[in-house]
Amino acid sequence: MENLKANLTLDATGLACPMPIVKTKKAMNSLEPGQVLEIQATDKGSKADMKAWAESSGHQYLGTIEEGKVLKHYLHKSSNDESMEKKHQKVIHNEELEKSLEINKNIVLIDVREYAEYAFNHIPNAISIPLGELEGKLNELNKEDEIYVVCRTGNRSDLAAQKLTENGFTYVVNVVPGMSQWNGETTGIID
Repeated sequence: MENLKANLTLDATGLACPMPIVKTKKAMNSLEPGQVLEIQATDKGSKADMKAWAESSGHQYLGTIEEGKVLKHYLHKSSNDESMEKKHQKVIHNEELEKSLEINKNIVLIDVREYAEYAFNHIPNAISIPLGELEGKLNELNKEDEIYVVCRTGNRSDLAAQKLTENGFTYVVNVVPGMSQWNGETTGIID
């Protein structure tokens, strides 16, 4: 299995409810928006707790992987500016991208979410390049390709689309509202 990258790993093994959540809240406060937290827990109820807490606190529950008795929960820290203004001109909506992918097999789709977000759920054939690594990978991309950029809400992909355009890529499109509302085919680690 592909190694999931988390920005911080929290050891909550051996702790019973509510301690895994108490420690998760504290750890989440130390992360920057967009980063991923891995929580290792042994409390069987922690899966439902993590999911519910993430939703109630505005963060994203990515999924859980069981390794023996240890449950590894992955949470994505949301930013307060999830609704920030988009600046890239060329935009396509999820439904239009879904139709385009059926027709045109030459589309290059770049997913700029963090590796853990991508691992749990992504559009088949999407290339994972987290936003923070995009600049270092520009030379791996063809400036003439039709490139569509997707993230969770359309914000990181907007920044990525701007960066690609600034670097001479000729056909770049931001996908909105992104994976948070994607209803098309997906693949990834099944929970």
